[in-house]
Amino acid sequence: MRRIEKRLKVALVHDWLTGMRGGEKVLEVLCSLFPEADIYALFYFEGLISPVIEQHHIQASFLQRFPFAKRHYRSYLPLFPQAIESFKLENYDLVISTSHCVAKGVISNPEAVHLSYCFTPMRYIWDRRFDYFERQGWLKTLAVEPILHYLRTWDTASSGRVTRFVTISEFVRNRIRSYYHRDAVVIYPPVECDRFHLSGSKGDYYLMISAFAPYKKVDQAVLAFNKLGRRLMIVGKGQEEKKIRKLAGRNIEFLGWVDDKELPDLYAGCRALVFPGVEDFGLVPVEVQAAGRPVIAYGRGGVLETVVPYLDKAHPGSGLFFGEQTPQALIRAVEKFEEVEDHFEPKRIREHAMRFDKKRFIREFKTLVGNAMRHKRIG
Repeated sequence: MRRIEKRLKVALVHDWLTGMRGGEKVLEVLCSLFPEADIYALFYFEGLISPVIEQHHIQASFLQRFPFAKRHYRSYLPLFPQAIESFKLENYDLVISTSHCVAKGVISNPEAVHLSYCFTPMRYIWDRRFDYFERQGWLKTLAVEPILHYLRTWDTASSGRVTRFVTISEFVRNRIRSYYHRDAVVIYPPVECDRFHLSGSKGDYYLMISAFAPYKKVDQAVLAFNKLGRRLMIVGKGQEEKKIRKLAGRNIEFLGWVDDKELPDLYAGCRALVFPGVEDFGLVPVEVQAAGRPVIAYGRGGVLETVVPYLDKAHPGSGLFFGEQTPQALIRAVEKFEEVEDHFEPKRIREHAMRFDKKRFIREFKTLVGNAMRHKRIG
C-alpha cells in the first residue's frame, strides 16, 4: 500500500477507542495510510484495539481520568462536546475525524483541511432518540430532553468546522443534509472481502449476526423462525439477550460473539443471512455476500445500496427484501426465498460484494485527500 502525503502533519480524531467494531476498522485503514499520524479520542483503553492503531501516539481527553470511565464512559455524554474541543490541533495540516458522536466537532487550525468521515450524525439525539430513551420513564425523559436539545444545537453548529463531509452511504448522506445542511461524498466503508470464501456446499441453517439492541429487531426474527421451524443460528450478545432467549424455540441457537476466524465458515455455510434491522451501511450483509450467500433483509437503510434485489431466475441478484418489520413479513420473505433459493449464484454474489472491498476504499480516499489538499476548501 502506498502511503500518501508523507510531508503532511496529520491528526486522526475518533470518538472513543474501547474495542474493535466497524468504525475502528475504518480507523485502522487510515492508520496504515498515515503511519505518522497522531490519534485523539475521548477515551482510550489500552489492549482493546488492534496493534495497528496502538502503535500510533494516542491522546485521550480529560474524561479518561473521571471515575468509572472504563465501564460507564457513555454516562459522560453531556461533557463530550467540551472534551472534544479541548484537544490542541493548531499544528496539523490535515485533520481526519471518524465520527458517529462528537469527533467531527473538534476545533482545528482554520488553515487546515478537516475531512470528517461521518458514520452518522448522533442517532441518540436525532431520529433514534426514542429508541434509546423511551424506556426510561416520563420523568427521566423530561430530565434528559434539555441535554438532548443542547447537544443537537452544538452538533449542528459544530458541523460548520468541517471542510468536507464524507460518509458511508446515500442513506446517511441524506441525514447529513437534513441535520447539518451540508452535502457529503459517499465512500463506502472498507470490507476485507479476501477474508471470506465460497463453500462447495451449504448447511441447513439461516444466520443472523447482531447486537441484541431493540432497533436490531432480533426478537422479530426469533418470533418468525419459531413459526417457520427452520434452524436459525444467532451470533451476538446485548441488553435484550435474556428476553430474546426466553422467546426462542429449540430450532434457534445462540452462539454469543464468535472469533473472527470462525465467521468465514459460518457465512459460507448458511442458506442466507437474516437482517431485520435498519443500518446506515451494514457490514454484515456485505461480508456474507463476499462468501457467496444471499441476504433476506428489511428493505430500508444501507442494504438498499449493498444488496441487489431478486427479480427473476435470469436476474437473481443477491437477496430479497421485505417491506415491514414484522414476523409475518419476514416469514413471507423466507418462504419466497425458499421457492427461488436455487436461482442464486454464489460467484455472482461474491463479485457484487467486491465493489465494497478495502482496496476500493483506499483508492477513493487517497483521491479525496489529494483533491482536498490541492483545493484547500471544497463545497
